[in-house]
Amino acid sequence: MDVIAIRESIELGSILAPSIIAALLLVMSAMASGSEVAFFSLTHSDIEGLEGRSDSAAQRVVELLSNPDRLLATILVANNMVNICLVIMATRIVNAIFIFSGVWEFVFNTVIITFLLLLFGEIMPKVFTQSNPVRMSLFLSGPLKFLRWLLYPLAVIIIRTSSRVSRFASKNNEISIEELADAVDLTETGSEEEQKMLSGIISFGQTEVVEIMHSRVDITGLEFEAGYDEVRRTIVETGYSRIPVYGEDLDDVRGVLYVKDLLPHLAEGNDFEWQKLLRKPYFVPEHMMIDDLLKKFQKKKIHIAIVVDEYGATQGLISLEDILEEVVGEITDESDEDEDKLYEKIGENTYIFDAKIHIGEFIRAIGYDEDSFSDVEGHAETLAGLMMELKRDLPRRGDELEAHGVKFFIATMDGRRVDKIKVEVNA
Repeated sequence: MDVIAIRESIELGSILAPSIIAALLLVMSAMASGSEVAFFSLTHSDIEGLEGRSDSAAQRVVELLSNPDRLLATILVANNMVNICLVIMATRIVNAIFIFSGVWEFVFNTVIITFLLLLFGEIMPKVFTQSNPVRMSLFLSGPLKFLRWLLYPLAVIIIRTSSRVSRFASKNNEISIEELADAVDLTETGSEEEQKMLSGIISFGQTEVVEIMHSRVDITGLEFEAGYDEVRRTIVETGYSRIPVYGEDLDDVRGVLYVKDLLPHLAEGNDFEWQKLLRKPYFVPEHMMIDDLLKKFQKKKIHIAIVVDEYGATQGLISLEDILEEVVGEITDESDEDEDKLYEKIGENTYIFDAKIHIGEFIRAIGYDEDSFSDVEGHAETLAGLMMELKRDLPRRGDELEAHGVKFFIATMDGRRVDKIKVEVNA
């Protein structure tokens, strides 16, 4: 018959030290389990709040979260090592107190000890930490930083092993952007607008700033030394809410004027020092991806950036609205010009285009495939740039060019800049 009995003589020394060690291990197990929930339950707003704090605990939390894979590996290694040691200590204590016969040894050493470990070392800490993630992450940041240093070799082995397994498992499941785009083209959606939006979402991460920015020649700016009357006149004529301000030229952008900042000063005279209201300009490289720029806009809470090349020269301007339009389509308000003004259809296959229209918009307007002019467009971004690529020289009024069944006539010039282009598409 299975029995369980308490030993007649129990040596205090045989259970005192293991009991103290087991209690410490249980606390460590609870802290490890709670830290996993605490750190990975922090919301984006929680992290932003911690980034704005200067105390060392908050900075440790931000530093630990900068490498979440290593943090998680450290927590898992520490938790498992502690749990193994805790089970060994608990088994030693139980065997020092009780005499088992039959199945009771399995019940105590496996079922009961495991249940208590899960209850006090896993479930209860996680439930408590879930309701106080910020406070607990601050409290546990010190021990975790030490453990991250101590367990670095084991954590690195786990990270590298898991990454290789993940790559192997997902090797046959990778879908290219092109395949996803083809799938969208074959999908029947409710409307053409939905189809365009899906296509925009797919290509969003593959689009560079230079592809959608307003070019340098289209920037409306203010001279730093301009009088207040000129500033007000420019605002009224353009309708823009944010205007770059430059020194000698557009390569010397000194700030951005927000029109709303002028509202309390509308009655000031021409000598009003409006330059004091300028905000710091934000510069971005021309080959930056727009999804990365969108994250920067959200983090910095700004809506406009100056695009520069590798030499620091101003190439254009991009706004938050330009980025959003890549997904949701054209956004217009009462101050925007009609999109149709960029081109006008004057015959069955004849158009008048504004030379600054983007090549992509031009191709869509004439109904050609997206890559129709890829072999001749070179680095051109606008229709005027395409004319320069075709002629390999500066276009002049009256020039006639042809490519892929399309005839181009330079209709009007604005100085040395191409203004209007007449296009005839062979039916």
